[in-house]
Amino acid sequence: MGRFMRLRSLNTTLVAGISALLLVACEREAATDSLPAPPRPVRTITVEKREQLTPLTFSGRIEAEDEASLAFRISGRLQSSDIRLGDRVEAGQLLAQLEAQDQLSAQRQAQAALAAAQGQLTKARNHFERQQTLLAQGWTTRANFEAATQAQQTAQSNVEMAEAQLSSAHDQVSFTELRADAPGKITEKGPVAGEVVQAGQTIARIARQDGRDAVFDVPAQFVRAAPANLQVSVSLTDDPAVTAKGRIRQIAAQADPITRTFEVKVGLTDPPAAMRLGATVNGRVETGSGPVIDIPATALTRINRQPAVWIVDPSTNVVSARNVDILRFDQADVIISQGLDAGEIIVTAGVQALHSGQKVRVLGAAP
Repeated sequence: MGRFMRLRSLNTTLVAGISALLLVACEREAATDSLPAPPRPVRTITVEKREQLTPLTFSGRIEAEDEASLAFRISGRLQSSDIRLGDRVEAGQLLAQLEAQDQLSAQRQAQAALAAAQGQLTKARNHFERQQTLLAQGWTTRANFEAATQAQQTAQSNVEMAEAQLSSAHDQVSFTELRADAPGKITEKGPVAGEVVQAGQTIARIARQDGRDAVFDVPAQFVRAAPANLQVSVSLTDDPAVTAKGRIRQIAAQADPITRTFEVKVGLTDPPAAMRLGATVNGRVETGSGPVIDIPATALTRINRQPAVWIVDPSTNVVSARNVDILRFDQADVIISQGLDAGEIIVTAGVQALHSGQKVRVLGAAP
């Protein structure tokens, strides 16, 4: 009996000790839970508005700044055409020639008509001089003198008309030859010898100056938004390292009826030799779209199934969520259209571990 009582007293003591230990542990845990959580470290930026430049790229080609199509003024059969693409020509150089038998025949007829008219004029002038002498001596009548005067005037008019016809015949002969009107380079070749060509049909196209243009077909939106004298960066499509600068010098007044685009010519400044006529190039411009707010992509989170950011109250360092509207984005930056104002502070790192009302500590700031 005494042994049982001693064991019971020992158990009671052990239970009391364990209960005391548990009570102390619970009190410590409660005290720990009552302590405020330490501020979560985050990184932030201050929202700013800045001018956004939008890059635009177009594909085009290199053309001569001053290029002209050469053609015969008359129709005929092409006798010779001694031009090749890329040939350098000088002013007055013969490029092509038509068969000129008909024109040469007409020229000979005009020469003969002129000789006949000149002979009639000589005869009429001699008769006039005789009548003038006889009238002064009283051996002829005034009517005969006036008839001689009239005949001389008619003969003179016939000579002038024959001279004009001969000049026209000379022109027709010269029109059978096509010559370069200025030094340049052949960029296009038309019909070959033996073909019948029409007046005005392109025989050759010449780049008449060394200046070069980059020509692009652009949409109407670009034409409306492009400022005057816009600078364009041009590079070869097959070798982007070959570049040149230029400015828009001409915009087509009317859109292409098929593509509905406008042709824009960019005058290049000191283009490299590698930018040959006909080469394919890319043109790049940057146009301003007005002040915008852009933030790092890491600042973006999702709340209520909508894009959002965490706003930091600078007076308390407490964060709150705010939904925003996105204009556009890429891997690094997000352009915000609505929801943020300049001067506000947003969290850019640590956004996934935050909740509304949480206090934060900006990394790099004093604790």
